[in-house]
This record gives sequence, structure tokens and C-alpha cells, in this order.
Amino acid sequence: MTATPSKPSAARVAGGLVAVAILMAGPFAMADESTGVHWPSFRGERAAGVAEGYSTPTSWSSDDIRWKTPVPGLGHSSPVIWGDRIFLTTAASGEDTPYLKVGLYGDIAAVEGESAQRFEVWCLDKKTGKVLWKRTAHEGVPKVKRHTKSSHANPTPATDGERVVASFGSEGLYAYDLDGELLWKKDLGVLDAAFFLVPEAQWGYASSPILHDGRVIVLADVLGDSFLAAFDAKTGKELWRTPRDDVPTWGTPTIVEVGDRTQIVVNGFRHAGAYDFQTGKEIWKLRGGGDIPVPTPVVGHDLIFISQSHGGGSPIYAIRTGATGDISLAEGTTSNEHIAWSRGRDGAYIPTPLVYGEHLYVLRDNGVLQCFDARAGIRFYSKRVGAGSSGISASMVAADDKLYISDETGDVHVVPTGRDFEVLATNSVHEIVMATPAISEGMLFFRTQGHVVAVGGPAEAPPAVKDIPRAEPAPEDE
Repeated sequence: MTATPSKPSAARVAGGLVAVAILMAGPFAMADESTGVHWPSFRGERAAGVAEGYSTPTSWSSDDIRWKTPVPGLGHSSPVIWGDRIFLTTAASGEDTPYLKVGLYGDIAAVEGESAQRFEVWCLDKKTGKVLWKRTAHEGVPKVKRHTKSSHANPTPATDGERVVASFGSEGLYAYDLDGELLWKKDLGVLDAAFFLVPEAQWGYASSPILHDGRVIVLADVLGDSFLAAFDAKTGKELWRTPRDDVPTWGTPTIVEVGDRTQIVVNGFRHAGAYDFQTGKEIWKLRGGGDIPVPTPVVGHDLIFISQSHGGGSPIYAIRTGATGDISLAEGTTSNEHIAWSRGRDGAYIPTPLVYGEHLYVLRDNGVLQCFDARAGIRFYSKRVGAGSSGISASMVAADDKLYISDETGDVHVVPTGRDFEVLATNSVHEIVMATPAISEGMLFFRTQGHVVAVGGPAEAPPAVKDIPRAEPAPEDE
């Protein structure tokens, strides 16, 4: 069985590692020296969204910003981190400010008439924000359109300390070494993640690749020929491809280890489910729920949490990690042999849930934050964060007994973990935020519309940003 996470210890050493091993909010323990340092994929290790071992700031001002590095173009991919290197992607055209419409609205239309883009992978120094290298993976007019709230660089890259893998959807999958040398690339064809009821409403591909045990896992739920596939991380060779009978979805796969078997868990409308990591064979299947699934599955307490919203339902499912077969609920029921509990109208549309200690947190894009007992599904609170007038697309992250919730206007709300709701502070990074932040060694890294912004860090951190020369962009492909 998997490890059960416990609440992180309150005993900390300022700016340093805690003295005890901390169990992360997932199905595994992170007890080595990398705890709180690496953030290797979307929402960190296995999408848990939690980093421990360091103190993180509750409130900050402009004097607390360590550095701020401009990144041209538009990208909603999150930063990922290995050691002292940050990796991210962007899609840049000749436009100074690409069109982006944020907020709470229901327009399904795509952006029309966009020009050629440079699909780029960037590497920054974590301590200073200096651009170490950038590479143009592809250049050309995008093969599919994007939503007015989307970008052409939505998937977050992944790294395992040897390579970094970046997906640009229809523009291909690319692997680089940590110094920017191209290792391989794959053309995955046109991946059209449009609204299945209105196919001309193209919204942009968004599922992030994951790296695990020498393999790259890619989920492509698109219009026609959806699939889940595994590629050799060293060579890019396709190892297996499993067809999926599902409409477009936007979530990222999650790795779950159950006994000696590794599973890949994915969200979905017709087919949320789990697959064998080695073979791609289906393990379990769950039908129904919201028809535009976006949140990534997360794991804790031997349960897999899947959240959905839109269309026919907005459920939260707590699925036992040992589930097999068709686990869909019978009409009028909320649990069965494989589903420990479910709630029919409490799911989230866009942000991914988070498990921290004994609690499951579910955040809606209108700012309503819910806290549940993770094992039993009992709700402790449902409270709005912020005024509710701005949307939330970024998923929350957690560290040091605090939740960090970024809204689209750039306000960052800090809420303590636990069953009692309170807003400890509201800070601003003064720019649109659509991407989920990263956390490493007590620092928070925000990807804004035009920058990467680093906040906080240990007492021996470099001077504030006003005393640090701004990092100059590296020459193209140098």
C-alpha cells in the first residue's frame, strides 16, 4: 500500500531543512536532501503542490522581491525547478502584448488571425533570474487556435535532473539536456483540444508531460484519436500508445504507486481512469461527471482525488488506490467498493485540488475555497477568497502550513492550512497570473504575463530586486 501523509512538523530551522523527514501530500515519502528543493513538473513532484523544509513568506512588499526577469510572448506553463535551474516555455510573436482576456466570462470563441510564433524553452538561474539559455523549439503559425484566455505554451515542462521535456501540443514534443542541447523531438500530429460540442471553438492543448523512471508520459485527449502514450526519455522512442475514447480534456497525468505496480491516473469525462505504467493497459475506469475536465488527479491517504465541473455535474471523487474495473457509481449512490466517498456539486472547474496533512482543499475559479476531511469527505468550510470579481486559473500550492492562492489579477492570498478559515495576507505581483507558482528552498516563483518573479527565501538571500541588475535576455539560441 502507499504511504499516508502526515501533517508536517512545526519544528523548523529558519532558512534550512527541517530535522525530520516530512511526508509529502501524496502517495510517497520525500525524506532525502532534495525535499523542498526540486519542483520537477506541474505542481511539483506528482502534482502534489507541496514543498516542505523551509520557511516561506506570509506577506511581502516590493523590497522582498529577489528578482524579476522579463519573458516575452505568452505562456501559461508553470516554472519547473531542478537544483539552481528554472525551466519554462513561452510562445512569442512580433506582438508586444499578445491578446489575453482574463476574468469570469463564458465566451467560447477562439483568437483569430494570429501570426507566426516562436515556441521557446528557457532556462534561468534560480538565485539571480539570469537567463542561462533559451532555445527555439519550433517556429511557425500555430496549427490550432487558442481561447482568449489561453496561450500557445500551456503545458508545463518536466525535468528529472538529466533532461527537460517540453510539449507544445501540435508543434511537437522536445527533450533537451540541462545545458540546452536538443536530445530528440517528436511530432505528435495535430492535437486539437476544442470544445467537443462546438468544434470550431478551439481552446488550445494544455496537458503537461511527466517524467518517471526513464519514461515520458503524454496524455492527448483531443478531437479524434485521443491517446495516452509512453516514450523512452533518452531516445524519444514510443514504447506504447493506448487509445482513449474521450473528448478533449486538459488535465495532466499523475503517477501512483500501489504495492509493486506503478499506475498512471488521468482525469476524463467518458474515461477518467488508471493505466499500467509498463504496458498502458487499463486498470480502472470511471464514467460521468463534468464534461470539460481540467484538474489533475492528486493522491493522499491511499485515495486518488478527482475533481470535475461543467455540464452534467461537478463531482469530487475519492477513489481507493487499489481500484480495478469499471468503478462508476450507480445512480443515486455516492460510494461503492472502489470509491470511498464522493460529493456531487463541490468539484472545481480549473484549479487542481491539494492534499495537506489530513485535509483536502478544493478551489473553484470564482475564488470559493473548500476544506474537507480527506478520508471521510466531511466539509469543514466553504469560503470565498478575495472579492470574487476576478477569476482564478492557477492551482493553489502549499508550504510551511500555508496555502498560496493566486488570482488572475496578480493578487496572492495566503490562507493557513487546517479546518479554520482565515486570510493571513493578500499580496500582489502586479501583473496577470494564469500559471501555477513553483516553490523551492523557501522561495516562491510566479509566472506572470510578462515575467518570472521570485519572492522570499532564506535570511542569507541576495539583496532585494531594486539592488540587483535586471537579467538581460540571452542571445537567441546561445
